[in-house]
Amino acid sequence: MALTHEPTAPYQSAQDALRVLETVARYTTGVTDAVLARETQLGMERLTSLLLMLRREGYVRQITDGAYVTGAAFSRLGAAQGHEEALRDQLQRTLNRLRDSVGAAVYLSRYTDGEVKVTQYAAGPATPAVHEWVDFRYAAHATAVGKSLLTQLDHNSRRDHLARHKMARLTSKTITSDKLLLSRLAAQPPTVPVLDLQEYAIGTVCAAVPITAGSTVGCLALSLPVEHAHRLRKAADTLNRNAAPVLLSLAI
Repeated sequence: MALTHEPTAPYQSAQDALRVLETVARYTTGVTDAVLARETQLGMERLTSLLLMLRREGYVRQITDGAYVTGAAFSRLGAAQGHEEALRDQLQRTLNRLRDSVGAAVYLSRYTDGEVKVTQYAAGPATPAVHEWVDFRYAAHATAVGKSLLTQLDHNSRRDHLARHKMARLTSKTITSDKLLLSRLAAQPPTVPVLDLQEYAIGTVCAAVPITAGSTVGCLALSLPVEHAHRLRKAADTLNRNAAPVLLSLAI
């Protein structure tokens, strides 16, 4: 399966944050922001925002003299045992924060073994999850999650997926022409959220942004009741801007 990755802003932020974190880890007794700025060659404003994110996520902490050392989340993810559980817990905390900051249910998905899989999500009473009335694996053509994952594959892999999954009409807005869908997927810029405007379910709108970690195709998505559709693009932009912690967790 060939991928068509292009760097996005969250990807760059995650790479920069990883560089900061690796530098902090080398200084076991603590390192100042001035030394970090010099060693990472990041501007102080950029470094400050990255350190804020790293502290919020538990990857670094400040000690009494203001220097930075690695935090509990970094230790848990770096441990030889229990990595999968630690990663799942860390991602869930991040998804919960994202849910609260965008005011919508948030989903983490991956394309694994030729199938769409929602691996984790965060919802709540005020931010209900999408009712999965048709298995997401068979609805990639209609969901923001599925379309975002498909945009990250090459043309042949997209055709292979659509050949294995009939493009059923789920609502009056669902695209059922593979030719039309393939042309839209090919034209989708990687930095622009993919939208589902009641294509999967009447009453729900969704948006998804790519999450690329190594060779794994993934995406972050959100869903809103259609009466909140006016918030969709702004919420999707917020989701995209705040995707770096998810990428960072997957990279450690």
